[in-house]
Amino acid sequence: MRVVLTVHHFPPRYSAGAELYTFRLARWLLTHGHEVEVVCVESVRWDGRNQVAATHDRYQDVPVWRLEVEASPEGWPARTFDNPELAAWFAGYLAQTRPDLAHFQAGYLIGVGPLRAAAAARVPTILTLHDFWFLCPRITLLRGDDTLCDGPPSDPGACAWCMRLGGRAARLADRLSGGRASQMSTAVLRSEVMGMAARRGALLPALAWPDAVVAPSHFLAERFRPYVPADRLRVVHLGIDVARLRATPPAPDDGTLRLAYVGQIAAHKGVHVLVEALRALPKAGRPVELTVYGDLEQYGDYGQRLRAMAASDARIHFAGRFDHARITEVLGACDATVTPSIWYENSPLSIMEAHAAGRPVLTSALGGMAELVGDEVDGLHFKPGDVADLARQIQRLREEPALLQRLRLGVRPPATIDEEMATLLELYRRVTRPHSLSMAEVDQ
Repeated sequence: MRVVLTVHHFPPRYSAGAELYTFRLARWLLTHGHEVEVVCVESVRWDGRNQVAATHDRYQDVPVWRLEVEASPEGWPARTFDNPELAAWFAGYLAQTRPDLAHFQAGYLIGVGPLRAAAAARVPTILTLHDFWFLCPRITLLRGDDTLCDGPPSDPGACAWCMRLGGRAARLADRLSGGRASQMSTAVLRSEVMGMAARRGALLPALAWPDAVVAPSHFLAERFRPYVPADRLRVVHLGIDVARLRATPPAPDDGTLRLAYVGQIAAHKGVHVLVEALRALPKAGRPVELTVYGDLEQYGDYGQRLRAMAASDARIHFAGRFDHARITEVLGACDATVTPSIWYENSPLSIMEAHAAGRPVLTSALGGMAELVGDEVDGLHFKPGDVADLARQIQRLREEPALLQRLRLGVRPPATIDEEMATLLELYRRVTRPHSLSMAEVDQ
C-alpha cells in the first residue's frame, strides 16, 4: 500500500509526541513492505509573500517532503487554518504520486486545505487526532488564564477574548472586571471575532470529510463526537515498543526516591507544578530527587522561570534533551515518573513508556492521562495544577514503604506497536475499498 503521512512537524528538528508517533508509524509501515512518504511543515514565515517551497530528503530511511510556508500578514488568520498555496501544493503532490491512502496527523499548520484536496482527488483519508486544534485555536482547550475550557463555546467572541488572555493587560482586565471584560470588549475585538467565526466555520465541517477519524483515547473521542459522523469515529489505542522497554534496568536501591519528568518543557505541561511540589516537600526524611528531561530552550522564558524556581533546591536537576534511543537508560534511573500537565492530555507516550519499563506514574487526574493510569493501581492521581496535592502524593511514596512496590506490581504493559497496527491496518483496508465521498459532500 502507498501511504502518505501528513503532520505539522517531523524529526530531527522537532520531536514532540505527534512527530515521534508519525516517525514510528512510518518506520513500521516501511519495514512491513508498504511504501511511505511523510509530508511536514518545516517552517512558517509571515513575510509578505504567499508561496510554498518543498525540499525532499530522508530521515533514518523515511522519505520526507519538508515544506517551507511563506504567507502574507494580510492573510492572517485565515491562512493559519486554510492556506490556499499549501492546498495547491498538496493537490499537485497527490496528482503526481497517487497514493492509496492519506493519513493526516492532527491539523495544526497543515490546515484543512490538504484535507479538501485529498477529498477532491478521491484519495481515501484518515485523520488521527492528537490534540484539540480543530476545536480550539490554542490547541489545548486551555484558556489564556490557564483554566480549562469544555469548548468550543457557542460564542466565537469567547475564543477571541481567550486568545487575548495570553497577554498581561487582558488578564488584568478580566480579573478586575470579574470576567466581564470579554463582553465589554466585543466591539474592539470585532475583527478577531470574525476570524474565530470563520475558523470555526471552516474547521468543524471538515471533520466530516475523512473516511475515518481516529482518537487514541475515549476522552478525546467524546470531545469530538458532536462533530464527526458516528460511523467514522474510531478509538485506536496507541502501542509502543514494549520489548525494548522491558529491558529497562531496575532503579538504584540506595534509599533515595528518584522521580523523573520526561517530555516537552512548556507551561501547559505543568512542569512548574512539579517543581513547586518538590520544593514544598520537607527536607527531612527519606531523600528525594527529581530529574527533568527536556529542552529548556524551546520556550526560553518558561525555562528560565523553572531554573529560577529550582535554583535553591539541590534535589532538582535539569538534564536537558536526550536521544530517544537512551530512553531505557533514562527510565532505569528513576523509581517513578510524573506527568503534571494542566491541559487535557490525549494519550501521552511518556506514560506508556514508563509503564512498559515497569515504572508507576503520578499524573494529573485529567483527560487521557487519567484513562491510562489507574489511581492506586499502577500510579497515583492528583488534582490538576494543585501543587499541594502532588506534594502529598510524593510524600506518600517517601513515607509508605510498601506503596511503591505495590504500584510496581500493578503495572501492566501497554499495547504493542503490532497490536495497534493490526487495528490500524484493518482500518486502512476498510477505507481504501471503493471510495464514495464526493466534493458535493465536502462543500456542504
